Amino acid sequence: MRRTTLGKSGLDVSRIAFGTWQLGGDWGSFDEDAAVQTIQHARELGVNFFDTAQAYGFGKSEALLGRALRDELKRDRDSLVIATKGGINPGSDRPRDARRDWLRNGVDESLRHLDLDHIDLYQVHWPDPDTPAEETAQALQELVDAGKIRHVGVSNYDTAQLAAFDRTRPVETLQPPYHLFRRAIEDDPLPYCREHDIGVLVYSPLGSGLLTGALNPRTTFEPGDWRANSSAFQGANFQKNLEVVEQLKNLAAEKGATVSQLAIAWTLHQPGVHVAIVGARRARNIEDSVAAADLDLTGEDLVRIEKIASRGVQVEGASPEGVA
Repeated sequence: MRRTTLGKSGLDVSRIAFGTWQLGGDWGSFDEDAAVQTIQHARELGVNFFDTAQAYGFGKSEALLGRALRDELKRDRDSLVIATKGGINPGSDRPRDARRDWLRNGVDESLRHLDLDHIDLYQVHWPDPDTPAEETAQALQELVDAGKIRHVGVSNYDTAQLAAFDRTRPVETLQPPYHLFRRAIEDDPLPYCREHDIGVLVYSPLGSGLLTGALNPRTTFEPGDWRANSSAFQGANFQKNLEVVEQLKNLAAEKGATVSQLAIAWTLHQPGVHVAIVGARRARNIEDSVAAADLDLTGEDLVRIEKIASRGVQVEGASPEGVA
């Protein structure tokens, strides 16, 4: 597994991070024991970076991750980089909440669920327009000073929001959505991150399943799966993007790879992107994703991918307020 330094954080991490959104209940039902085995298998394959969040089932995902990695966390804590996120409260009258007290309480809850004495990287999950950036940044610095968290990052921020946070304490990492059908960060804020050495770990490099090659026009989702209500997985736009995926499959086959591997490798070849976060609930799926870190793409490959992907439709995803 190839590794990288995550920007100014200095964290030495695998270029594939294991993400756990799918283990919090927003993606339908799953087998918990199989999920634990998948996390452990990711570790066997060389993944040392694991990302979760308070909002993924309010402790369910964090506890499952802690359970899966318990032995190594107790035996060799520094061999693993554990990231989590806080600052949102979906379903409440304030779904984005980056106030000092909510962040403090969130960190304590995350430590309890993960069964840790510190978190390597703590991220503000979504920008909160009703809380001054200074308050949020100061609160996180206080948690660093208290030894509860080691590094501070944010997720889903734009350039203006990063700059506002930076005026109080440096942002060390950014976690934005990024894949072939969602590329807005290329204009804002990826250039800012490159300029300021902010580590970028992108989520949804497979478009929440769009780029796996496993979906077809007849695919449906369980009522508990957020994609059942997303425009990205319905109608003419869904059909058009699936046609693009079929063309990408052919290119991937020429490289001896799957379309999933091609899509993940593409994100890792973009300037300023350090890590791709992938999720899985079965061991065979994480094997496919991890292999993408070792897939080299030539300049010609990247041009061909761009040409094919340009025929697709850009999509949105989920936010604390709902699904687009």
